Amino acid sequence: MPNSAPNISDDLVQLGRPEREDGRHVNLPLELGSTIVFDTLAEFEAARDARYDSGTMYYGRYGNAATFKLETLLARLEKADAVTLTSSGVAAITMAILTFARPGAHLLVADHVYGNTRGFCETVLKRMGVEIEYFNPMIGAGISELLRDTTCAVMFEAPGSGTFEVPDIPAIAKAAHAANVPSILDSTWATPIFCQPITLGVDVIVASMSKYLSGHSDCMMGMIASTAQYAQDIRKTTMAIGDKTGGQEVFLALRGLRTLKMRMEHFDKAGRDMAQWFADQPQVKTVLHPAFKDCPGHANWLRDFSGASGLFGVVFHPCSDDQIRTFVDALHHFGIGVSWGGYESLVLPVTPQRSAGTWTQSGQLVRFNIGLEDLDTLKADLTAALPHLNTLSE
Repeated sequence: MPNSAPNISDDLVQLGRPEREDGRHVNLPLELGSTIVFDTLAEFEAARDARYDSGTMYYGRYGNAATFKLETLLARLEKADAVTLTSSGVAAITMAILTFARPGAHLLVADHVYGNTRGFCETVLKRMGVEIEYFNPMIGAGISELLRDTTCAVMFEAPGSGTFEVPDIPAIAKAAHAANVPSILDSTWATPIFCQPITLGVDVIVASMSKYLSGHSDCMMGMIASTAQYAQDIRKTTMAIGDKTGGQEVFLALRGLRTLKMRMEHFDKAGRDMAQWFADQPQVKTVLHPAFKDCPGHANWLRDFSGASGLFGVVFHPCSDDQIRTFVDALHHFGIGVSWGGYESLVLPVTPQRSAGTWTQSGQLVRFNIGLEDLDTLKADLTAALPHLNTLSE
């Protein structure tokens, strides 16, 4: 008798593909369309009334056969009850927050969140009359002291964007749940291969599918996974705003997901190798990588994650901005770009923003994304560029 237990490798290969029939394509075709027609008014009205249910064909903006298959696959991976696709990772963040935000409400936001999450809070939510309170991401169960009757949600990341602290996910989720406040976690870094936050008590997961999930730096998409309690509200908010995922992006995401587990296993190994190599260089003050014992929240990472991605930070000993620029410009196998999670290695200087506290690390922080290149090639490239950081600024 076949083994019926869920297996993530099998799901990545088998789900979201054409139905079994002789002569079928391996992949779903690219599906495009706006208008969906019905033979009777009663059929149209039934579809209209069920338009917020994933799987209902009503109008192109609400989804089609390909998007529904992708949502089903992602929900299975995340162990979520439902998934709503969005046009970008930022859209996933904003739609999730907007589902809960109201004028006069209080929103708790981890101090180490992605810059565009902070930007949305500062430029849009404050204008709506939402009070934003940033909190120390390592507060754990202590967040219960910050929750109010007006708190509409808790937004956090694991690990933090650019600085890689790993919060106590179950403790924060449990405290929020006890106060009947939804928790939203950006889980782009780990992917469901290495962490499934809903199993840790989180209500809503957001992720940029432009990163590891699609994996080839050619797909702009986001996703919101959630428990059943919030699924339809999230979908209604997304559809009301008019956000829509394109057919080509759905095709590319389904293609990229097939190799997700294999790619993440490589990035885990390659990222740790490169991070350790950096730690041994004299120009390096510290490496910010959750798998390192001195990374804040390392114990949380050991407990809640089964691996690490290829994205981490390096703090170099204090030097001038010009030295950092010269070092970055001297690299030939690291592209300079704001994204990550594709097959190519990237480098980007980072300046952490803080509201609830102060970034205390002295020295220049640079973020590295390790791709699929040969590690000896990357190390040789870095070895040639690192001497630009040898002379401390006057």
